[in-house]
Amino acid sequence: MTGNELWIVRHGPTEWSRSGRHTSATDLPLLEDGEDDARALGERLADVDAALVLTSPRLRARRTAELAGFADAQLDDDLTEWGYGEYEGITTPAIREQRPGWDIWTDGCPGGESPDEVGARLDRVVARVLAASGPVIAFAHGHSLRVLTARWLGLPVSEGRLFKLDTATVSLLGHERDSPVVVRWNS
Repeated sequence: MTGNELWIVRHGPTEWSRSGRHTSATDLPLLEDGEDDARALGERLADVDAALVLTSPRLRARRTAELAGFADAQLDDDLTEWGYGEYEGITTPAIREQRPGWDIWTDGCPGGESPDEVGARLDRVVARVLAASGPVIAFAHGHSLRVLTARWLGLPVSEGRLFKLDTATVSLLGHERDSPVVVRWNS
């Protein structure tokens, strides 16, 4: 097993992330303070000698990478947010009014992605990180990064629910001996 590190960075806040609306394909810009938060991420990542920097193709992730000092980050479609389908732009409480007990981690989204589909995408990111020649930084989204963390740890997609992830945060995944671990979370 490799000793590669994976630095995961959630994009800065947008209008919908602030209000709890599910945002996947809707390409919202960062809020003004979200841009400030993204610039501050650069200081926290300045000492990372990354072999590879990846970003979701969505504007909010690309802009976060750019403002953090990684304008040349490679676009990776596998890092896009969970495809919410019919639930795009809707909050969890509103969804549960129509579908009591709904849980993205086990139910997925009608017209969007299932947990297995999201897991397969993020498994490809894990493989790419493990094949890299050193540390990797990935700029992406709340649910996709939580799934990425679960898959890094060898857990089912549904266990991503255990990793609350705030906007404009840096987390670090790595290894202790041969075991994948969370080194730092939500910093």
